[in-house]
Amino acid sequence: MKHTLALAVFVTLTTTALRAENPFLGRWALTIPGGGAGWLGVEQKDGQLTSSVLWGGGSVVPTTATAVEGDKLIVTRVTKSKKKDGTSGEPITETITAIASGDDLKLATVKTKPDGKPFAQAQFAGKRIPAVPARPDLAKVRFGNPIDLFNGKDLTGWRLIKAESDNGWSVKDGLLQNRVVKTKDKHFGNLRTDAEFEDFNLKVEVSTVEGSNSGIYLRGIYEVQIMESFGKPLDSHHMGALYSRITPSVNAEKPIGEWQTLDITLVDRHLTVILNGKTIIDNQPVLGCTGGALTSDEFKPGPIFLQGDHTDVNYRKMVLTPVVK
Repeated sequence: MKHTLALAVFVTLTTTALRAENPFLGRWALTIPGGGAGWLGVEQKDGQLTSSVLWGGGSVVPTTATAVEGDKLIVTRVTKSKKKDGTSGEPITETITAIASGDDLKLATVKTKPDGKPFAQAQFAGKRIPAVPARPDLAKVRFGNPIDLFNGKDLTGWRLIKAESDNGWSVKDGLLQNRVVKTKDKHFGNLRTDAEFEDFNLKVEVSTVEGSNSGIYLRGIYEVQIMESFGKPLDSHHMGALYSRITPSVNAEKPIGEWQTLDITLVDRHLTVILNGKTIIDNQPVLGCTGGALTSDEFKPGPIFLQGDHTDVNYRKMVLTPVVK
């Protein structure tokens, strides 16, 4: 016990010393230009400064370069623009500049084309994410009364996140189903609960079809991936993963069309996912929001929402049991 305490004190003091030397180290919740959710992680290892970023949708990706110049953090990203036909265009360099004031960041971004011409300049903000607490003892967590999120009859208790979106969601034969039609003038929406929640256990049954790509967002912040990935290698983008953040420890998917069970527990920013009776994520820390989150603020109650803008998918028997504090 003494050795463990001494190690914890040493790690804390070391982290504090590094942060005093470099105030940008750590994880930051971003509100990116346009109001979307983003994330920035800055690390130093063996004297080398690196960073990774989440910019609205998609995955957490490494940046091209990270440096501190005076009181500023300079992060560089190089991406490829997309042409109208979907192919890659010219490389675009984005430079993000940040100034820290305690636990707050003031950031600015500017993009430049290969000819050096700047465009898309904007300012935005970030806030330091507090350290993830110790793993909770789930055996000691108190749960309240179960709540049936889906009544098997209609969409009572649910609504589109964006009312103007095309609605592919309906109830048929007791199933909550999403049907997407791929056309240029259709933009199908994500479906959310009216109610909002903090920590909980969520039990869901889901059935994929060919090419299914959906997701269950916990509190509107963290996406547990729903995907037709039977027989594919382990990946942080496959069935049951915390999208682009936590890779399942074992394959537990079932083939297309078979009903699959998800038993998901979120407590103190730690995630457990049991897929078809197998624990694939075991009380692991969650380090930030995932792509498509409604907010980067991990301390706000939020809805369960189902990703509906990609493909067809079927759900049933959705029961949420809140944690009682």
